[in-house]
Amino acid sequence: MGGSQVEGRLDGKVALVTGASRGIGYAVAARLIAEGARVCVTARKAEPLAEAAAALGGPGYAIAVPGKADDADHQAEAVARTVETFGSLDILVNNTGINPTFGPLLDVDLAAVRKTFEVNVLAAISWVRQARDAWLGQHGGAVVNMSSIAGLGPAPGLGAYAASKAALMQLTEQLAVEMAPAVRVNAVAPAVVKTVFATALYAGREEQVSAGYPLGRLGVPEDIAAAVAFLVSADASWITGHTLVVDGGLTLVGTLG
Repeated sequence: MGGSQVEGRLDGKVALVTGASRGIGYAVAARLIAEGARVCVTARKAEPLAEAAAALGGPGYAIAVPGKADDADHQAEAVARTVETFGSLDILVNNTGINPTFGPLLDVDLAAVRKTFEVNVLAAISWVRQARDAWLGQHGGAVVNMSSIAGLGPAPGLGAYAASKAALMQLTEQLAVEMAPAVRVNAVAPAVVKTVFATALYAGREEQVSAGYPLGRLGVPEDIAAAVAFLVSADASWITGHTLVVDGGLTLVGTLG
């Protein structure tokens, strides 16, 4: 699972990965480090984030900057500390995402819908701006946004989340055009990945849910990390504005709904 890593493919590169104290974000940070990068990890809770950074190898490999993903001051601090510590910021992975609502879109609390878009979409724009101003705009690099196959069509009960992830796909295309040729911007759209965030989608019925996937299993964080590592590497140097679906074949036979 997760693909074979390419040792040294990201030597000399520096990345910032949001939402990286666990799950997909942590796996992405670990994969980038394994391929030679140095990484700044961010997340809301300071203690788990510090533990994650230590597990990733400590100060020589990873630094932790805790804060809320949609807080502009936190974004500026994380970007500045990344450049100060490691000397550049070549890769930005917008992994943070929330889904505080469940139910018909017409019935859910609009404040929760607003917060979903603030974190899943507006924060991504702001992170890109911060990274552009600090490094990417002058030196180039790569951005990956974490979308979802929920954004490809109706997702019962997940309407606000799905709409935000659809917006992130369009945002990826828009930024790819605006930031070309120096910066490549792509997205990854996973199906259900075995994380705490997605537990409600498979808990107690993993075998049943997995049976709906042509490849016969749910995703694991390392599957997504492998896709991200490819997209930020020179192996993807002629790819931009693309959303890479990583879903075990689910969209060939159905959707999350």
